[in-house]
Amino acid sequence: MAPPALPGAAGRAWEAGVVTPSAETIIVVEDDHNISDLVAMYLRREGYRILQADDAEQGLAFMDRESPALLIVDIGLPGELDGLELCRQIRKTSEVPVIILTARDDEIDRVLGLELGADDYVTKPFSPRELVARVRAILRRAGAATSVKAEPVTTVIGSVVVDTGRREVQREGTVVALTSREFDLLAYLAANRGLALSRRQLLDGVWGEDWYGDERTVDVHVRQLRKKLGDELPLTTVWGVGYRLG
Repeated sequence: MAPPALPGAAGRAWEAGVVTPSAETIIVVEDDHNISDLVAMYLRREGYRILQADDAEQGLAFMDRESPALLIVDIGLPGELDGLELCRQIRKTSEVPVIILTARDDEIDRVLGLELGADDYVTKPFSPRELVARVRAILRRAGAATSVKAEPVTTVIGSVVVDTGRREVQREGTVVALTSREFDLLAYLAANRGLALSRRQLLDGVWGEDWYGDERTVDVHVRQLRKKLGDELPLTTVWGVGYRLG
């Protein structure tokens, strides 16, 4: 018999399996029990501690009481909050990595998810082994980002200031809110200022060489940087190549 759900929470949400005390916690927010159980089974085999939630409200409840390493979120969730809105809510208070699951291969779903701060997306039907590989790659990069203590660098680009030590960007003296991935992309472009970088180079440098996703992910994040920083950011498109800062 499965353990009971959280008090006051509708549906099914529990942790199961034998894991080590130091296991990283992953929250799977998916109302299709077959998919949720399949994902949980594969991830538990890798030693992760898995919490399963049927809807966004349960996912947020787990977020409030836990410190997850990553969330896997289905777009088509029941109730008032869908997966995209859940991602929006998460990004108000946390930079925890999020992988979006979508049953449709529509570009609009992928773009919205990435614009709301998702780190990756997976289209159903998907290979559980590929999903596990993406989870491991994202967590590996997240761990490297927190363990490597690089010398802080401050780069001034016109009226835009990029401070890697504070992980802060200012435009005309005002702090601009960027997602973790947007900041990493801008910092990488600033570190290679003046160079024309291909989308593949940017993916390797920011997302990691083992990233599986679509190269258009870069375009989405560049568009967000331009939207947030405006004409003050000299980020130009190099046709047939990629992008250049400065």
